[in-house]
Amino acid sequence: MSFSNVATRVIVAVITIPIILLLSYLGGIFFLLFVATIISLSLFEFYKLTELRSASPNYFLGVLFSLILLLLFYLKRNDLIPFSIFLFIALTSLVELFKKENNSILNLNSTVFGAVILGFFYSTIIGLREFFGTYGNEDYVKGGLLVITIFVAIWICDSAAYFGGTALGNHRLLERISPKKSWEGAIFGFIFAILAAIAAKILFLDFVTWFDIFFIGVVVGVIGQMGDLVESMIKRNAGVKDSSTLIPGHGGVFDRFDSLLFVAPFVYYYFVIVYG
Repeated sequence: MSFSNVATRVIVAVITIPIILLLSYLGGIFFLLFVATIISLSLFEFYKLTELRSASPNYFLGVLFSLILLLLFYLKRNDLIPFSIFLFIALTSLVELFKKENNSILNLNSTVFGAVILGFFYSTIIGLREFFGTYGNEDYVKGGLLVITIFVAIWICDSAAYFGGTALGNHRLLERISPKKSWEGAIFGFIFAILAAIAAKILFLDFVTWFDIFFIGVVVGVIGQMGDLVESMIKRNAGVKDSSTLIPGHGGVFDRFDSLLFVAPFVYYYFVIVYG
């Protein structure tokens, strides 16, 4: 990576990280719109990737369904999620009947997989942000602090994996998917993800247990890095390096939030099961 590219990445990070942390802390409509933007842009990028493999995804239905899912999580109407998934799949299949080209397997798979996985998985971060109380409630800030912890742990994990892998990486992790990633880098990322979660517990997460903290750290350190590899697998299959060039020095939105895609649902459903 060239010096200019590193400088661009750092400048963009310095500008965007405080904004993301502020939106996470504020919650409410501010964080809702932020996540809606992540979902819409990531899904758009994913659909563009599937088109490189001759698919014709339904952009409108995919984005619409994803945003409906997001709203259901925000309104805490999880009971309607199974029905909305059924309705989306049924409607998408019906629309596919009237397309002229006979490419229904690829079209349906790309449309449904993208919307259900990206829309559903990303929406759980809203569920986590809204988990403690309601907007304006004294406990409402807890969700913001928890989401901030997840973002920071992911960023620290990614940075540790990159620098640790660059300095000491000799054993390839999954070379056919991501040639530059190493076991050494993954271990560095895992360790620093746990340390970041521990630091959050000491500094401001006094309302969760130490087991909760280690769970979050392990999920970020293991599942988060797996999410990064899954996105790399999709891009490699599409024959591209980045999901888009929207964010200077960072690639696309899907590139920047790939770890969150898998971390958010694991942490959210953990809190639902343990504290719900």
